[in-house]
Amino acid sequence: MSRVLVVEDEFAIAELISLNLRHAGFDVAVAHNADEAQSEIDKVLPDLVLLDWMLPGQSGLSIAKRWRGVARTKDLPIIMLTARAEETDKVAGLDAGADDYLTKPFSTQELMARVRAVLRRKAPQALDSAVEIAGLKLDPATRRVSRGDQEVKIGPTEFKLLHFFMTHPERVHSRAQLLDRVWGDHVFIEERTVDVHVKRLREALTPVQRAQLIETVRGAGYRLTQQVANVAA
Repeated sequence: MSRVLVVEDEFAIAELISLNLRHAGFDVAVAHNADEAQSEIDKVLPDLVLLDWMLPGQSGLSIAKRWRGVARTKDLPIIMLTARAEETDKVAGLDAGADDYLTKPFSTQELMARVRAVLRRKAPQALDSAVEIAGLKLDPATRRVSRGDQEVKIGPTEFKLLHFFMTHPERVHSRAQLLDRVWGDHVFIEERTVDVHVKRLREALTPVQRAQLIETVRGAGYRLTQQVANVAA
């Protein structure tokens, strides 16, 4: 499930946006000022931020500039929401690091379309579209994994791990990278925990003959291969 942080000081607008996002299947966090927004970012990095320009204290423009200057948040997808509709304002927002700029008032349909568009460009793995590799299908919307008519019984952590592997196939990921991307970069657990969940994932995939898709790369980490020839038919 994709996580969206809504940074908006007007409670009614924040609630309306959050409601529509949740109905669309997103996990939503809300912040009403810069300090709350930074606190949410520090806890867990979202897949996208909807950022109001006119915030109490520090402006959304300043926040966007600061996030773009930090390695951890430099690629964070940001859509700026504001009543400032002048061309110079739009240029300033985009130059500050926003990936898109939406002026108030706006329709919820347009907002949802822009959210999906930015996620497609910046974080395609965050979208809730089904993915299939070597006959193995994972559907984030229904939380199901299957091969043909056989459903895979899989735990929530193993589901997230498999989703990440399947949206980043053929790439080697270290244990630290998997902890960052699957568990969250502010979750402090042992790297060997990854080995435990990879073992459980392979066990879950064994009944559908797809355990060998998850390869161990000695001294480097793990990867998911797309080579069907390497796995049992």
